[in-house]
Amino acid sequence: MSDTYRLLFPNKSLQKKFLKVLRIVHPVDFQDTIIEKVQGLKSNPRPHESSNFRSLRGKVRVSHYTAQYRLRIGNYRILYDVDDNEHIIWILALRKRGESTYK
Repeated sequence: MSDTYRLLFPNKSLQKKFLKVLRIVHPVDFQDTIIEKVQGLKSNPRPHESSNFRSLRGKVRVSHYTAQYRLRIGNYRILYDVDDNEHIIWILALRKRGESTYK
């Protein structure tokens, strides 16, 4: 994709939750890896060639929003949505993999 997308949070609450989870990620240098992977979405919001990317089949609700995609980064998952008309990637959540990741 030649167009660059913007990374945004739908609201301050989801941004705070994302940053709170990011701060507890260990080892600390893995936080940088997560940030790099999220930044990489700006040039390729749907990295189909990566086995870490998946289009979500069911409705995964995050607050009042629905995540369409997930990006796996180790034991963590980035849940997000893409608006191709506005070239925006809506970052909805950073979650540690577990039973409640997609609920």
